[in-house]
Amino acid sequence: MLHIDAKPIDLHLITPFRIARGVQHTASNVVVEVKHDEAVGYGEAAPSKYYGESAETVMACIAMFAGNLGDDPFLIEEIIQRLDKVIRLHPSAKAAVDMAIYDIVGKMLGVPVYKLLGLNPTHTPRTSFTIGLDTPAEMAKKALLAQDYPILKIKVGTRHDIEILKAIRDVTSAVIRVDANAGWTPKEAIKNINAIAQYNIEFVEQPVPAHDLAGLKLVRDNVSLPIIADESCVTIEDLPRLSECVDGVNFKLMKNGGISNVLKMIHVARAYNLRTMLGCMIESSLAITAAAHLTPLVDYADLDGHLLISDDPFTGVAVERGKLVLPNRPGLGVGSRSNNYSSSEQRENK
Repeated sequence: MLHIDAKPIDLHLITPFRIARGVQHTASNVVVEVKHDEAVGYGEAAPSKYYGESAETVMACIAMFAGNLGDDPFLIEEIIQRLDKVIRLHPSAKAAVDMAIYDIVGKMLGVPVYKLLGLNPTHTPRTSFTIGLDTPAEMAKKALLAQDYPILKIKVGTRHDIEILKAIRDVTSAVIRVDANAGWTPKEAIKNINAIAQYNIEFVEQPVPAHDLAGLKLVRDNVSLPIIADESCVTIEDLPRLSECVDGVNFKLMKNGGISNVLKMIHVARAYNLRTMLGCMIESSLAITAAAHLTPLVDYADLDGHLLISDDPFTGVAVERGKLVLPNRPGLGVGSRSNNYSSSEQRENK
């Protein structure tokens, strides 16, 4: 029988993280541990109020999942279907269980998850580094400090967006991506995107509210920059609708329900000729590494959640000049910086 346990964990941001919807100082996440015989797998939930989750709902879900995992970790598809029958939605709770089971399977087979999935670890993209909302001068200063990262993701959605982009472009030649987090109306988005295009922007993420697919299409049809959907893309059923409205989609384990679901969604997106991206919430190296194993499949990565916190309890994927470097240890290949989450196997593999 697969046994499951969970423990809340607070991650502290190096600086307050502000986006169009609000500001964050800490992330209340949950670390999940799944055991099968001698093998132990680890997962992490980074719940978001935006998707109706909290650390408390995750803990409640994990309690409900106990006894519903069966006794064979290799039956991942069956396990995920069973969890969907136990409770609808709650994607980050399911993502934590899903990645913990992949961790177990990789360890039992003695291979990293990327190898389990048949992926080439040298094909990982460079991740962007996110600059949260602040004054134009402060954001430019942060961009200057992020010179080790050749791709920057700039949060926008204020009255000063054009000033922000100008100030940042004045201090860096990095690739710039822009994320409005649904902060503009379609009319504002068209005006702002056409105004910032001169600053050599790679693409714009989620310019308008998630439900406004007509607005997304209107924006895409009236700007020169590619449009990537994030908040609008939650389930696999969203992809056919979005294919008419955007140029690409941003997947997140926490939003889309884990490795298994995101794998399917990447392939469906490809069938619709959509560009693909892997993003994250504020997460430790545990969840970031789980997502990183999938990045050889996607065009873009925004896996910097662990780089924004001061107390990452885990080690895993490395970032070298933005390039994601996957660990080659079995399973997720994640180790612990303390003994709190380490099995003896992890401590040996660190």
